Amino acid sequence: MAENTMTVTVAYGSTKHNITLTAQDGHEALLKDLCEALTEATGVPIPSQKVIFKGKSLKEMEEPLSSFGIRQGCKLMMIGKRNSPEEEGELKKLKDIEKSVEQTAKKLEKVDGELTGLKNGFLAKELQAEALNKLDHRVKVAAEQFMKILEEIDGMNLPETYSDSRMKKKGLVKTVQGFIAQCDKIEAGISDHLAKIQTKNLALAE
Repeated sequence: MAENTMTVTVAYGSTKHNITLTAQDGHEALLKDLCEALTEATGVPIPSQKVIFKGKSLKEMEEPLSSFGIRQGCKLMMIGKRNSPEEEGELKKLKDIEKSVEQTAKKLEKVDGELTGLKNGFLAKELQAEALNKLDHRVKVAAEQFMKILEEIDGMNLPETYSDSRMKKKGLVKTVQGFIAQCDKIEAGISDHLAKIQTKNLALAE
């Protein structure tokens, strides 16, 4: 709907960019949304951007644009440096790695969901041990993939000046480490459930 969109003009160097922002789920567009749109339009990464409105530099990313007095048709200015083509290449590599992290994370999520189903007794008792061993194998494969990804990220030597890439790399390392910890947790849950089944089976055998 028209009232959910707002177009502002941002001057960057000698170029003027008309940026149209759409409110998401009834929430107003934030400064962060404008900065993301400016990255797409100009190639200047958010950490390097300085957005100026009525002589004032805007910094509060999570604030709605209206809180700065920005309305439809307002004119703003941006200063900032684009990344070098070399850094853009490194950023692309990191984005590709991020995609493979997301794909592996989806596989892990599936295993976690199936494990919850098993714990809730969605499978005949005699089939559970075999199913758990298969899940255990899948978790180990995911953990291995995450370790390889971590090695790949660690192998990237980024110069001090590549602040955008270094920030992305740091965030990715943290994300992957979190998923490796999750793998360990799921593996422990599988071992725990296997032990319970074996104890029950022994009790029945006696």
